[in-house]
Amino acid sequence: MSGFLYGVALQWKLDIRSRSLLVTCYIVPLIFFLLMGGIFTSVMPDMKSTLIQSMIVMSVSMGAFIGLPPSLIETYGSDINKVYKANGVPIYLGLVTMFLSAFIHLMIACAVIVLLAPVLFEAVLPAQLPIFFFALAIYIIVSLSIGSILGLIIKNQTKLTMIAQLVFLPSIMLSGIMFPIDLLPNILEMAGRIFPAFWGYRLMLDNGFCPENLWYLIFVFFTAVIVCGILLKKQKD
Repeated sequence: MSGFLYGVALQWKLDIRSRSLLVTCYIVPLIFFLLMGGIFTSVMPDMKSTLIQSMIVMSVSMGAFIGLPPSLIETYGSDINKVYKANGVPIYLGLVTMFLSAFIHLMIACAVIVLLAPVLFEAVLPAQLPIFFFALAIYIIVSLSIGSILGLIIKNQTKLTMIAQLVFLPSIMLSGIMFPIDLLPNILEMAGRIFPAFWGYRLMLDNGFCPENLWYLIFVFFTAVIVCGILLKKQKD
């Protein structure tokens, strides 16, 4: 256990120095929050009640789909993977440590949004903060599990960037965080339900923590765990 905790702490320190993670987990999401928070609440005053959830969905999606996968490619697509094998280190260790490190970074970024939104934009805090943060943790875990698949299955950095954008953009455009989902054509509304952002956003809303919004996220997570297990097994072979 001490070795595992050391690995997580080491990965945390490495991620702090990572420009990619710094940009995708902190700089871009927080700049987006600072710029768009005022615009959203000015154009749509009612959005003050959902601004925190909306900005969090954008931040988590960027960190999970654009920030985490490149780090996985650096490990599992390079000689570091061979070092794992040569020293008898479990092949899954890199994934688990990077997953936990990214989770902590995203929780910190989201906590900053929760603290600043009421002060800067008069956003309404969630009615039940413990339930809200529990829902947030679930949403981050599910999003990172999808990011893990991207990082393990795609070996080319350029191709990864393109595919990650294809997951990231619909996540924020079709989830209902930018504008009401009922303004979209039916086919796009149905497409939006494929992405965890749609369900994670609703799970974090007041009175939104219910089986109706939770079951799909659970399904996606366990499916992603199975897929990651298969991909890691191929890495080991």
